[in-house]
Amino acid sequence: MGSTVPSLTLPRLPLFEAISQHNPKSTAVVHCLSGRSFTYGELLPDIYRARERLYDAAGRTNIEGERVAFLVENSYDYVVTFLAILAARAVALPLSPPFPAPELQYIISHAEALLLVHSPKFAAKVNEVLSTAWPEASPNPNPKVVEIPKHMGVSSSSSSNTGSPYYEAVSLSEGSDAGQAAMMLYTSGTTNRPKGVLIPESALTAQSSALKQAWRYTPEDRLLHVLPLHHIHGTVNAVITPLLAGSTIEFLFPFNADAVWRRFANPFLEADPAAPAATNGSVNGNDAADKFANMRREKITFFTVVPTVYTRLISTHKLLEQSPATARFAEACRKAVSPEHMRVSISGSAALPTPVKRAWKELSLGNVLLERYGMTEVGMALSCGLDFGDRIDGSVGWPLPGVQARLVETDEETNTATVILPGEETDPVTGKERQGEIQLRGANVFSEYWRNPAATAKEFVPADPQDPDQRRWFKTGDVAVRRPVPESAVARGVSKSGDWVTAATAAAAGGATTNNNTMYFILGRQSADIIKSGGEKVSALEVEREMLSLPEVSECAVLAVPSGKWGQKVGAVVILDGEFVAGGGSWKPMDMRRALKGRLANYKIPQILRVVDNIPRNAMGKINKKELVKAVFSDDFSGDEL
Repeated sequence: MGSTVPSLTLPRLPLFEAISQHNPKSTAVVHCLSGRSFTYGELLPDIYRARERLYDAAGRTNIEGERVAFLVENSYDYVVTFLAILAARAVALPLSPPFPAPELQYIISHAEALLLVHSPKFAAKVNEVLSTAWPEASPNPNPKVVEIPKHMGVSSSSSSNTGSPYYEAVSLSEGSDAGQAAMMLYTSGTTNRPKGVLIPESALTAQSSALKQAWRYTPEDRLLHVLPLHHIHGTVNAVITPLLAGSTIEFLFPFNADAVWRRFANPFLEADPAAPAATNGSVNGNDAADKFANMRREKITFFTVVPTVYTRLISTHKLLEQSPATARFAEACRKAVSPEHMRVSISGSAALPTPVKRAWKELSLGNVLLERYGMTEVGMALSCGLDFGDRIDGSVGWPLPGVQARLVETDEETNTATVILPGEETDPVTGKERQGEIQLRGANVFSEYWRNPAATAKEFVPADPQDPDQRRWFKTGDVAVRRPVPESAVARGVSKSGDWVTAATAAAAGGATTNNNTMYFILGRQSADIIKSGGEKVSALEVEREMLSLPEVSECAVLAVPSGKWGQKVGAVVILDGEFVAGGGSWKPMDMRRALKGRLANYKIPQILRVVDNIPRNAMGKINKKELVKAVFSDDFSGDEL
């Protein structure tokens, strides 16, 4: 008799193929606090069943290219729902639970979603969205009548945890064509209404494959996931790539410093495994024992978050060290995040202040944070290497595998654009570094802004007619310099980061046998971080790094303040260090100028200063500088005080 063909079938997408080849008994997803776990053997059958439920809710078995919005907490159910949408060759549209109903309505209606999927936790939120007056049709060239989407709930999955060797067989026999499978994420909309960024399955595969190669994810990795999932960072870096590699993902959301430290330290707590991670007296021993009773004890090897998370972890660890009751626990935390146990710690989505990087290195007994650069439209594009010697302060490294990058300098008087070629990073006349916009191309780049061909066309540049590679270049809107870094490990010929770094540096040298070892340094957004004051260009990120190195400063944002005399003035919004304030310290503009003298050129030192108690940030730690400058400096728009 012939072999039985499995009745469960899915398309042969690269991610599904990788999942099918992982050890079915190995753990794919863990819910950190409850300890519930799910194996790779359970994943594909659950994806199949979830896809069938999507078909039932839609009333048809072909929803290719249709947008399916979903509101599901960080969990195994999120992973299954997301991948089921891709399995249906539809467009996955993750929604953010904290968004107000009108904002969710805008996204759902603009995307013309066919279905709205939700977990039981968000049933009330979905009812609010659907019961509120629905908006007018989104402003498309050929608008359709906005229809309230069909909606369906997902039932919470229960982990088997039975140790059974049997897993349902799933055949990848529906062909390898992903069709119109994609993910769509909406931009933050700081200048206009949010735009839908359509990221095809091929781009998701390219992005995750590049990260797997550069950061060496393996089945032995265990990633603690504390990020939001309606962003590229949380989805590609911390879900798709670990699944591609067979790693384990532990969800712990929302971020809580006490819980994160407890999870890090848990494998290293021997005498008292129920010791609390409390730093403020809010968690007593019994409560902590209950809260963390089911927490796993395998060590965390991989952690990728935003700079504000590291800042919070550093500050809470100081409190742990200061209390005799938690001093041993603090030592277990240090051991857990040391290079011996945590293979890689990554910082991204916002600029990493150098003092935070140094403080983490000291706390972690030598672990150097890895910086990288990416955005919604391209995933991760540049990265420093795994070798500590390839993690240079302020740099985001080199183009990742499969990514091409260039810097384009624009002459504002003639409005002409010039590519800054390798070896031409310094202006021969002025001796200054040449700044340029980062432009990118590769299989990682998104396909279009949804229903917005004008915006799509505006952000792309066609290739030079003589370029054998005729793919267009994406204009990131970020300004950078390329700078030779002779102290890097790759420049010294001792790098252990991998062949991709060698290839990237050779490409930066125009394919020369001897590369010029230049690394990218981000200066900031063209629209918000490049301040044009009195004919000079000032990088807000450079000024912020210097200000954050001052002991008086806890947080800061450097802004472009409109000025009739200078065009723009450099303004600084500062949160002072708590210990400095507690000791009776105060900080005035002249104090700031004296502290920065010798660190920055005079024209870069902020001309106006505001000390505040809070600087608003979004879920990824980013500051909306256009809103902040209006909120804080509106009275200074016409003044020119020094």
